[in-house]
Parts: sequence; C-alpha cells; structure tokens
Amino acid sequence: RGRRINLIGITLCFLSGITCGAAVKLPGMFTDGMVLQRDAPAAVWGWADPGEKITVSFAKQVKKTEADAEGLWIVWLDPLAADKNPETLTVSGASSASAIKDVVVGEVWLCSGQSNMGWPLKDTEGAAAAIATLTNGLIRCFTAPPVASLYPHDDIAARWTVCNPNNAVNCSALAYYFARELTTVLDVPVGLLVSAWSGTTIFPWVNPEGLRSVPELAGAADNMEAWIPTSEAGQKAFVNYLDLMQAWIEASRKVIGKKSMPPPQPLPPGWHPYLNMQATTIYNGMIHPLKSYAIRGAIWYQGESDAHSGLDYYPRMQALIKGWRQAWRSSRQSGALNDFPFYYVQLPAYGQARANNPAGGDGWTLIREAQLMAMTITNTGMACAIDIGGIPPDLHPRNKLDVGRRLALWALAKTYCKDVVFSGPIYRECKVEGDKIRVSFDYADNGLMAGEKSGLEPAREAKDKKLNCFAIAGEDKAWHRADAMIENNTVVVSCAKVPKPAAVRYAYSGNPEGANLYNTEGLPAVPFRTDQWP
Repeated sequence: RGRRINLIGITLCFLSGITCGAAVKLPGMFTDGMVLQRDAPAAVWGWADPGEKITVSFAKQVKKTEADAEGLWIVWLDPLAADKNPETLTVSGASSASAIKDVVVGEVWLCSGQSNMGWPLKDTEGAAAAIATLTNGLIRCFTAPPVASLYPHDDIAARWTVCNPNNAVNCSALAYYFARELTTVLDVPVGLLVSAWSGTTIFPWVNPEGLRSVPELAGAADNMEAWIPTSEAGQKAFVNYLDLMQAWIEASRKVIGKKSMPPPQPLPPGWHPYLNMQATTIYNGMIHPLKSYAIRGAIWYQGESDAHSGLDYYPRMQALIKGWRQAWRSSRQSGALNDFPFYYVQLPAYGQARANNPAGGDGWTLIREAQLMAMTITNTGMACAIDIGGIPPDLHPRNKLDVGRRLALWALAKTYCKDVVFSGPIYRECKVEGDKIRVSFDYADNGLMAGEKSGLEPAREAKDKKLNCFAIAGEDKAWHRADAMIENNTVVVSCAKVPKPAAVRYAYSGNPEGANLYNTEGLPAVPFRTDQWP
C-alpha cells in the first residue's frame, strides 16, 4: 500500500492494495514509546490481506476485525484512563504479529506550523538546563519528516522517542515546553505529534474541505479538480498525461539507444516546481496520515511566511482549523466529535523599531490583527509573544519557554478546566472622557502593570511604572505618541496635541520596542487599535 512513483524529483502517492501474503502492517505512528489519548476511543488500524482476521490487545481489551476488500482494517479501543505504567500493544493476523512496547496513556497534541514550531530544543535559550531535567519519561515526541504530495498519503515514516537527555535535543522546543507545563500540572504522559516545515505558508497545510468551508477560498479547492484523478477533469488530464508518458518512453528508448539525450519529460497534472508551496500538499503528506490518531487538540505557530497577506490571513486560519477538525471528525467511529481545541501563537516582535512612526501599521502588524480576529473561531486561543523577539531582527526567537508556557496556560484553563489566568490583557472597549480615552481590557481583573521582561525570567513590575507604545489621534487621523496611565484596571490615554481624541493604538507596529503593558500575572497585553481607519 502507498507505492510511490518518482517523477522529476516529485513523489506522487498512489494508494493501492496490499500485496497478497504480506505481513500485517501498522502506520508509522505505532511504534515503541507511543502515547494513546486518554478518555476517548483510540483507533488502531493498518493493512493486511483482504479478508484477513486481525486481533488487537491492549490494557485487558481485546478487539477483533477483518481487513476489507482493499486490505484496510481498523478497531477502536474503548476509552482508556491515563496510565504512566507502560504496557504492550499487540496486533496479530494470520500471517504475522507485532508487539509495540512501552505504550502509555495520556494526552496527545498535534504541534504544527513552520520553523518556530519545529525549532529544536538544543538551539534555544536555557536548553542545557531543560535537557538535564528530562528524567521522568512522561514527554514523548513523534516528529514527522517533511513530505509534500499532490495526493493524500496514508502513512508517515517516523518513530516515537521518549524525551530524555540523550534524545530530546532535536525535539520541538516549543512543543516540549508546552508538554512540560501539562505534565507538571496534570501528572500524566503527554505525546507530541510534531508536524512542522520551515518557511512554509499556510495554504499547503489546508485540506480541500477547509478551503471549501470558506467562500472566498473555495476557488482554490476547485482548481485542484484539474489534477485529482477522481474528478472528471482530473481523469481526463491523467489519461492525456499517461499517453504523453507512453510516447515519451518510446521516444526516449530510441534516442538513448543512439547515445543521445532523451526529450524533456512530460509534467504530471498539478506539477509545481515548489510542491510544498502548493495548496493542500503538506496537509496531504504530513497531516492526513495522522487524522485517525486520537488527539486532544492542536497547537500552531506559523505566519512569518504569510506576513504579506495581512488581514487575508484570517480566512486562511478559518479554513485551516475547520478543515483539520472535519478531517478528525470524519475519521471517528461515532462521527460526533466536538471541535477540538486549537491554540496558536501570535507573531512576536520583528524588524527595526520605528519610534518616529506613532501610527504604526508596518511590518507584521496586520497579520497579528488577523490572528487576533481568529480568536472568534470556536474553541481557539492565542498566546501573545509581542515581548519576545525584537532587535536584532531574528525570525527565530530563542526563548521558546515562555511561548510554550503561554500556550499551555490556554490548554490548562480551557481544555483541562484549571483555575489559572491564561491570557494577557485583550482590548475590550474604550470611552472618550474629555481630552482622554479610557481603555478597558479582558483578562485584567487582578490588575495591570507596566512590566519589564528579561530573557527567561518572568515579567515583573517596572520601577518607573511608565507605559510605552501608546498612540492617540483625533478625527483628523493624525497620530501622536501618548501618555498612558493605569487607573482601576484600565488605561487612560492622552496627549496635549490631541484635545479631542477619537482613537488609540498600542504596540501597533512590527517591532513595538518597549511595549510593556502586562496584567499582574505577567502576561503581555495583545497589540490593538480602537479604530478601523485604513
């Protein structure tokens, strides 16, 4: 199953049946050291000879089935309680048996995005200390290799590793710190399905169902009909391609016999010189194979490669989240899985600070705003990282500890119902009061502070208690740097040059150097603007 034909360096996956007499085969996610999701039906599946009887045993459960006409089989384990004590999962058929050892039960999270999600633990600030503490074996990592394909893959080539000082160095740092917070609070194993690819935009991660769920993106899904063999247009294109290939093979045989170079090879339908930049292709190779594996939710860190898209990033996030949720929902036996949680990172500070531009709007400003808009999607949450990064410009801030912890706070509060403050202040409303504007926030109930953040140390209240990076404007839309004072869990903003203020902006630039509004829990305020001016 999953034979591949290599054409011009591109791997096209054609899903075919299992060869007769083959051993029972399991997907790449089923290896020693794996983590099964607790409190949910957990699928175990694979391939065998058509009609072959399969038995799966784990934790005193025994499930039986038989392979269908295409050789696919699947069983569902009844919901399991969390268990740090490893057991063996056995899968047997008429021709072979497999024993998967050191299997634990806990929480499983899909961790995806581009390089900041995949960034290895060894290359981050504080790595040596973090690696030295990896002693309990509760964190386990499955890292998918980069694969792009025009068609959905049914398997993935990787193995689980138990995070310890010997092998955790290449684990995703952000995912590791996220898991470390969960294991500390929940005291259960955490499995990380890391599927990240450096430099990729969001479109290749979105599946066709996701594209079709957002009206302004549906056309991109329709375009794929031209290369998918199951569509009428795609079938015609493939028949034509195969005819061209046959003619090319015959012509090439003749010229090679004469020690001459063959003619250019015909290109397959959908061919693209950068396949990993084409819509759906990374989903096909790196997410689709995982969709039957039970997970608790997903975390996401991406957007740097989409920085030019501005507010258009919001519908793309909608498509990504809706499409992934639909993929997991359709793979479940009951078909009634609720939308799993999806927590993501808002892009940090990046680029040169521009103190002489109070209006802001430069750099990554608009994509951050699109990411803030995505919080309107059901069961999502956003970790603000505006106080991480900055000068010198670095696409890969080495502080992944705070980002992972902030994502974990969302999960602990919203997914695991723990009583923790999980977000920094988020703009709620403003009110003009004479020559001032009073700004109110969500997630500021316990107070606000002017904070300072250094390295991996928690933010603390600044000695001078002065707020930075606020701007104010009147109806003339002329922006000026503003004075800002904390008053009763609100911020009062003013400027002598703006006697009749109309709008406020905070940290509204690519690198708002010195942005320092926090809640008293030490979580940074999310950049915002109260206006909708161009």
